[in-house]
Amino acid sequence: MSFLRTERVLRAFYSTLLVVLVPVTVYHLIWRGFRQPEYLHRWSERYAVYATPPLAGTVWVHAVSVGEVNAAAPLVDALLREHPHQRLLVTTITPTGSERVRTLWGDRVEHVYLPYDLRGMVRRFLDHYRPRLGLIVETELWPNLLFACRDQQVPVYVVNARLSARSLRGYRVLRPLVGRALRTLRGVAAQSPDDGRRFVRLGARQAQVSVTGNLKFDMHVDPAWAAFAEDFRQRVGARPVWIAASTHPEEEAAMVVLHRRLRRRWPDLLLLWAPRHPERFRPVVQAALDAGFATATRTLTRWPDADDAVFVIDTLGELMRYYGCAQVAFVGGSLQDIGGHNLLEPAATGTAIVTGPHLHNFADIARQLQRAEAMRVAGDAHAVGDIVEALLADPPARDAMAGAARTLVEEGRGALRRTLALVESELTALDLPPVSSIRQ
Repeated sequence: MSFLRTERVLRAFYSTLLVVLVPVTVYHLIWRGFRQPEYLHRWSERYAVYATPPLAGTVWVHAVSVGEVNAAAPLVDALLREHPHQRLLVTTITPTGSERVRTLWGDRVEHVYLPYDLRGMVRRFLDHYRPRLGLIVETELWPNLLFACRDQQVPVYVVNARLSARSLRGYRVLRPLVGRALRTLRGVAAQSPDDGRRFVRLGARQAQVSVTGNLKFDMHVDPAWAAFAEDFRQRVGARPVWIAASTHPEEEAAMVVLHRRLRRRWPDLLLLWAPRHPERFRPVVQAALDAGFATATRTLTRWPDADDAVFVIDTLGELMRYYGCAQVAFVGGSLQDIGGHNLLEPAATGTAIVTGPHLHNFADIARQLQRAEAMRVAGDAHAVGDIVEALLADPPARDAMAGAARTLVEEGRGALRRTLALVESELTALDLPPVSSIRQ
């Protein structure tokens, strides 16, 4: 069977399966909408039906949700700064990602949800927005979308590309199709050599893959966050503070147990609690109240009172500034088999980092942080409590970890420059100025 015929057969099977599953997408949106009402809105975008006039051409950045939007922020900021007349389109899949796009850039970028990966829908999306360059963040490998970009001669790169060993195994069934889709890419800008090798194993050509580093090292640390932390300290006083960030439902009970245990030693200890998903804001508040903790929230009281034991951060986009308010940070998604979350945000703010053992989504960064002695990994929830307690009692150890983490972040910068250099020829083809003037 010829290469082209094999591709057609695989695409036909994949597309037929997706067509059969279209009714499921409706049920999925309704089901998610019960927990997060934003899923009940803007359905037309998810099916590539647009009321707005077509655009004349865009540079298109796709970032699935909040984490990917934050990772893409240095790249989007650089494009806005260096090419202010170029129209930018940023797509997401989740409402939280959408909200983060609007918070960061407002009307300076176009924004819609990316449609489902059906041939007709992705064609309508491309016809409507006419991207002249596509930059897909991290690991969004939708075959029909990539094939359609090839057919419409849209150069596409996967930037800040990461692919864990587990994700590679997850592509087992679709590997022949995804591998062919990968070969349509103009390039893969991998976070690490391991990520690059896994993309090659998935089907990318070696010549397509470059190791550019992690864009998250190039995150902007707002000087105003230091003033925010100082204001916070003046309000809460000298009491010790720890933060449980990006926690998932199966980790919530453990956080309650840990905080109760820690408050036996420090009765005035404050827990800043930031659930990973907005639909968990209310359940986390209720869990803290049911445990007998005086509890406040960012949206209701703005600041914790002197007698509050728990302060729930029920807003989006403020996590980094709250990292800077805590002495110790537990980063969630790591006690259960999620794979961890962004470890560089607490590192950049100088907060001692503690995690559980499940870090496969950030394996390279976790190794770097551990080698630098900037992070401690616990085997289970009880061990997390042991480490948090030890660090709260040992300011010199916390300071050493914070210093090592800041140094690692500073030394890791450069992915933005390398990524922009990789796509410079495409930007030049768009009659845009060269990116060599990008300053970091």
